[in-house]
Amino acid sequence: MNLRQYFNWRTYLVITAIGIVSASLFYTSQLASKLAVEERKKVAMFAEGIKSIATAKNDEEISFVTNIITQDSSIPRIIADESGNIQDLKAIDTAGIKNVSAYLKQKMIEYKSLNAPIVVHYEFGSVYIYYGESYLLSRLRYFPYAQLAIISLFLVVVIISIGTAHRSIQNQVWVGLSKETAHQLGTPISSIEGWMEIIREELPNNEYVTEMQKDVDRLKLVADRFSKVGSEPKLQIENLVPRLEEMVNYMQKRAPGKVYISFEKTKETVEANISGPLFDWVIENLIRNALDAMEGIGTIIIQLKERDADVIIDVTDNGKGIPKHQISKVFLPGFTTKKRGWGLGLSLSKRIINKYHHGSIFVKQSELNSGTTFRIVLDKI
Repeated sequence: MNLRQYFNWRTYLVITAIGIVSASLFYTSQLASKLAVEERKKVAMFAEGIKSIATAKNDEEISFVTNIITQDSSIPRIIADESGNIQDLKAIDTAGIKNVSAYLKQKMIEYKSLNAPIVVHYEFGSVYIYYGESYLLSRLRYFPYAQLAIISLFLVVVIISIGTAHRSIQNQVWVGLSKETAHQLGTPISSIEGWMEIIREELPNNEYVTEMQKDVDRLKLVADRFSKVGSEPKLQIENLVPRLEEMVNYMQKRAPGKVYISFEKTKETVEANISGPLFDWVIENLIRNALDAMEGIGTIIIQLKERDADVIIDVTDNGKGIPKHQISKVFLPGFTTKKRGWGLGLSLSKRIINKYHHGSIFVKQSELNSGTTFRIVLDKI
């Protein structure tokens, strides 16, 4: 298995983002752990200060210790006795709290889940110091997640921007290639039409000349199709049945002798809003792909049916099928399994159906050595 087929620039961007966030999480976690240790030391010092006040011999010692333990007001603390009765609190704002007692009880439970309380033993009893995290430490723990959100947003913006730019370049290439193809076809087609007139004068009512004229008309139609790519085509309501019948008849005459193309319909009139020449081009592309997949022998079935809100056209062959890992790529520009061709047929077909006809085209199903079904869905009139 070639793993490189599963990697593209989006994959590398995501891997890079994951690496940045992982490194940030690790570093922040280490930093938060060190800060938590330092904060516990401060609370332990505060506890020792309380104990020193209880055993102080004069007012000067009490004043000295009090100044030391009141300098740090960044860590929220609740001091309670052995029965859980709150004796004092530090760095906790209770302004606007209706039930202060219940609020502090809840805070004690919260702090106990974060840190083990520090116990201060006196001669006549003990007190418990419940403490939480400083504002800095709590924000430090959430910082990687904020960073992850920012990087994710950045990735989304980058991917959308690059995708839009890529599609714009593709559109320009398609339009330029199509216009140039139509231009290049114009001169030889005009020349062939002139030679056809001379041959028709020499061989009037000849069957071969009639068939050659049909192919010249087809070339003119192909040139017209290419000239329409890049400009908004005019859609009109048409019956799909005769168009598909005509396309099947045309392709049957040009298919290998051991390939049979059939057309199945549920009604004689199935209407949709289409551009006739471009719609025919899509069907022709699908049939040609089916012919290539069958390698000279097999059956192609074109099915036309209606549903409540849309029209379905299925093109099914019993050829070699498409490998599962390639199904998602068949509509990409340049993708082809053939030794010749530019791989633009299905890509242009998708553009014609999706952008111009506001429908969808996709691989309905495909199995190796059993065949493939392409489905077109158009809005019902």
